[in-house]
Amino acid sequence: MPLQRLSNILDSVAFGRFITAVILINAVTLGMETSPAIMSRFGGIIGSLDNLCLIIFVAELLAKLVVRRLKFFLNGWSIFDFVIVSIALVPGAQGLSVLRALRILRVLRVISVAPRLRRVVEGFINALPGMASVFLLMAIIFYIGSVIATKLFAEQFPEWFGNLGRSAYSLFQIMTLESWSMGIVRPVMEIYTYAWMFFVPFIMVTTFAVVNLLVGLIVNSMQDAHGEEETQITDAYRDDVLTRLERIEQNLAKFSDQDSKK
Repeated sequence: MPLQRLSNILDSVAFGRFITAVILINAVTLGMETSPAIMSRFGGIIGSLDNLCLIIFVAELLAKLVVRRLKFFLNGWSIFDFVIVSIALVPGAQGLSVLRALRILRVLRVISVAPRLRRVVEGFINALPGMASVFLLMAIIFYIGSVIATKLFAEQFPEWFGNLGRSAYSLFQIMTLESWSMGIVRPVMEIYTYAWMFFVPFIMVTTFAVVNLLVGLIVNSMQDAHGEEETQITDAYRDDVLTRLERIEQNLAKFSDQDSKK
């Protein structure tokens, strides 16, 4: 009975909101720790709040382990929470001090307690197989473009196109449209007037076609995840209605039997 009561508490909406509030408070305290001025005045209070938040996270995980036992590790989000909190428990002394900065990862726990954020992440993960094919296509395009750019422009612009690596990085900058025209393409066109015949098609293919294809895959995957969730909610509602109707029919049958006996 106590375990069932504890399980009901862990699954309740109020407890989920409480954990979300603790995560947000912890995110604020971790941000304050980066300010020497704030830490010099309120360092003790902020450190105590941070430790309190960590204690709450650990207590939550221990409670879930007690209630769910080995089933706890069958849920991906539970494992995610376990890893995030475990990282926060790494001591910050000496060479491991850098790992203490990873405490900010506790903010990511809000993903596991917020259904809408979980839907976004699940949609992104479901889109990864399709994205892998697009990334492979992108790699092929970049390799071809890097070879061509190195052959054409390496002699006059070795800092941008001196080898495949530099050419790939310059083409990546061009794809992101960050200072691509005045920063790279126009200086190149002052010497190679025909350079636009290479750069314009490259931008059209990568920036406006392949990148938008990635966005489309992610959006489509999120819509599918949302559709599955809506279907599950509808099925659960339908099953609940059917169960209630069965109970009503059983009660009506009992009443009719009692009336017939009278």
